[in-house]
Amino acid sequence: MRWSEARKGYENFLRLEKSLSQNSVAAYINDINKLILFLDQEFKKVLPEKVKLLHLKKFVEWLNEKGVSPRTQARTISGIKSFFKYLLLEERISYDPTTLLEAPKVGRKLPDVLTEEEVDLLIDSVDVTKPEGQRNRAMLEVLYSCGLRVSELVNLKLTNLHFDQRYIMVEGKADKQRLIPLSDNAMEEIQKYIETYRNHLTVGKGSENIVFLNRRGKKLSRVMIFTIIKNLAEKVGIEKKISPHTFRHSFATHLVSGGADLRAIQEMLGHESILTTEIYTHLDKEYLKSTVNQFHPRS
Repeated sequence: MRWSEARKGYENFLRLEKSLSQNSVAAYINDINKLILFLDQEFKKVLPEKVKLLHLKKFVEWLNEKGVSPRTQARTISGIKSFFKYLLLEERISYDPTTLLEAPKVGRKLPDVLTEEEVDLLIDSVDVTKPEGQRNRAMLEVLYSCGLRVSELVNLKLTNLHFDQRYIMVEGKADKQRLIPLSDNAMEEIQKYIETYRNHLTVGKGSENIVFLNRRGKKLSRVMIFTIIKNLAEKVGIEKKISPHTFRHSFATHLVSGGADLRAIQEMLGHESILTTEIYTHLDKEYLKSTVNQFHPRS
């Protein structure tokens, strides 16, 4: 079995059977490409069914020598494990060489969050006199008020805005849908954007149902959202390393601070596991203090 054949089959498996997003599929395939490159350089055309644990251990050493961080190594190894599990499932190999392959231990890094004042400062700094200003203001408000991922923001559809019922429907990872309440501020900013900017654009083919568009009437790229936020942070003098995901972290952390139920936050964020959501309790020192004071017998 050739690598190109195995890789193509795996790509189809991820896209069709696992229903992963285009970005997730690309990340997994990139992991396989790294392994193929290494095997070509070091072992001269080892076929997928001939890969052994020894090859994979050498691959991990190779990543380490190239200065790849433990976190990235762990993610890459996870992708390699997924690939060989697929081959085993398809009966293209008789055993899984990754069974005893260990990934480096990675501690959980707490993300940066913005204070409520910093969020207000960023949103208020948007120059709405510029043609795209109201669009940018609406996007930031939606990121913060709804806790969206950047991919969910750029793919948000007009038909998923339900102003009469005050919620939006979001299509998240693996095409899973969830409902998120829409704040007064977010709803007002979206409506202003549609009336003053979007309704005056010549919309490009294929973007007719997309909410946020660039000046050519096309869907915005993820990179564009990062750039907008980076420029605004520099403008107002916020030195934290922030991104669209920072607004999502801030959304969840501020809900925890306000006493919101973790299960409700998990549902709005679209987390598979409550364990992922629990990180936000660690970001809120007051939440931790109040928990100890309320429940510890010595408090």
